[in-house]
Amino acid sequence: MRHFVSVFNESLKSNWELPAVTNFGGVTYTYAQLAEGIAKYHILFRAAGVAKGDKVALYARNSAEWVIAYFATLTYEAVTVPFLPDFLPSAVAELGAFSECKLFIADDIAIAGLQGDKENIACLEKTDGFAGIINVADISVAYSTGVALKKAHDNIDSTFKSLYPEGLKVDDASFYKEERNPEAVVEISFTSGTTSASSKGVVLPARSLSVNLDFAKREIPVAAGGHIFAILPMAHMFGQTFDVLFPLSSGCHVFVMPGKPTPARLLGGLAVVKPFMFLTVPMVVEKIFKSKVFPATRKFPAKFLLKVPGLDRIVLNKIRRALLNAFGNNFSVGLIIGGAALNREVEDLLKRMKFPYVVGYGMTECGPLISYRDKSEYVKYSCGTKAHPIELRIDSANPRRVLGEIQVKGDAVMLGYYNNEEATKAAFTKDGWLKTGDMGILDNKENLFIKGRCKNMILTGSGQNIYPEEIEDKINNLPYVVESLVVGRKNAIVALVVADYEAGKKDGMNEDELNKLVDNNVLALNSELAAYSKIGYVEMRSEPFEKTPKQSIRRFMYS
Repeated sequence: MRHFVSVFNESLKSNWELPAVTNFGGVTYTYAQLAEGIAKYHILFRAAGVAKGDKVALYARNSAEWVIAYFATLTYEAVTVPFLPDFLPSAVAELGAFSECKLFIADDIAIAGLQGDKENIACLEKTDGFAGIINVADISVAYSTGVALKKAHDNIDSTFKSLYPEGLKVDDASFYKEERNPEAVVEISFTSGTTSASSKGVVLPARSLSVNLDFAKREIPVAAGGHIFAILPMAHMFGQTFDVLFPLSSGCHVFVMPGKPTPARLLGGLAVVKPFMFLTVPMVVEKIFKSKVFPATRKFPAKFLLKVPGLDRIVLNKIRRALLNAFGNNFSVGLIIGGAALNREVEDLLKRMKFPYVVGYGMTECGPLISYRDKSEYVKYSCGTKAHPIELRIDSANPRRVLGEIQVKGDAVMLGYYNNEEATKAAFTKDGWLKTGDMGILDNKENLFIKGRCKNMILTGSGQNIYPEEIEDKINNLPYVVESLVVGRKNAIVALVVADYEAGKKDGMNEDELNKLVDNNVLALNSELAAYSKIGYVEMRSEPFEKTPKQSIRRFMYS
């Protein structure tokens, strides 16, 4: 297993003149320019008194400049502390102080939020040696606690020229000069919560990122110059590892989509970029199917033809071609879906039309990958098989028949939660396995099937276990349903449903009529459910549920 910085540095040098990262519709940086940006950050880090092992926060929206700052921190041997851009500035200030960040790298919006409240700056300055805030857009100094950082920026061009009189050459870009400790901390990723009291900072060692990169390079075919269209939050490990670290350690060209990936912007971008693979979450795929695919398959003659063996291929091949074109028609790898379970009706159609896709599984605490399988061997409804070299077990007397918690062990696993001994202890079993909190089962070929979260499980009065995700999957396929949440209340199973009132209005229904239709359709599902898991009643909602950055519903708010 090679250190991930060594692999990235080799790619940087090997692909020097190739384009590395582009703000979609904007500026492009070559690998040489990426190296130059890294070198300039290092000048500022030294001036700011940042030493190896010090923490540097990265609080900004996705951008090519985010990527430069990310690699600058890691190659410097500092610890990167990325914050999602939708975290509140007050929460980020508190978490930054809690994790002892010596320097902040932020974008315009984040800087305005941090500087807009004097308490935020006061909070950041609690850290001994806190130097200031750098604007990620142009590496300028937005705030400094002393003169050294500001002076270094004012003289950065002359300092750079004195270090590299003929400009930065390939041989100068040696950002990995000696063996590094695989146990050294390289990242602290805050996964949830809004304060240091409620949030858990996942402490990842170099070995975690290294084994994830090693697995990706071994299992995912890629060629230098291949295109990636990055829409996932880069501060989240799924996007960070497989939309940033892996492709740029393989000579690829990453196109970054700034802002929210609305369906129109997304499909327009995919048509231009033509990626060889596309990382996404189930919600994006499901929206495309609900708006584009299902309406066509549920009408005559497609609905009839899909029921006739042989003739069904006419419809399936047509849908497949249309979808491949929508995704850029250049898939050698295809869709890689993660972050949540994929709707079964969507997956049924993807598999039936032989579309290139896989569903993987991971968590921040594993940097992130736990299971994956190539599309040629991927089994429907599964999450693939364990990602070598991670160990995986089901905490069950019979893992092939009886559900149990998924537990993992290996080099990918975190060191623990930052300054949170209690949470770290609770996350591991007595014999050292990480408890994922997910319930699963294995088939006889070691494919992993996830049934739901342990904490989401509803235990009935008769002792039956209900996994709400399985019921939600059925509800979400119903007409005029945007999303749903199933909870247990007062000895009854309740379905909270967000309806598509705009679609109903277009079809001539008022709000009351649509509510009645959806209510009847949801309760009609009881004929397909076991007696102990039947839905007692339905609560209609007009507002969407609050979600995490992975677009998972924040269930605790509605239970």
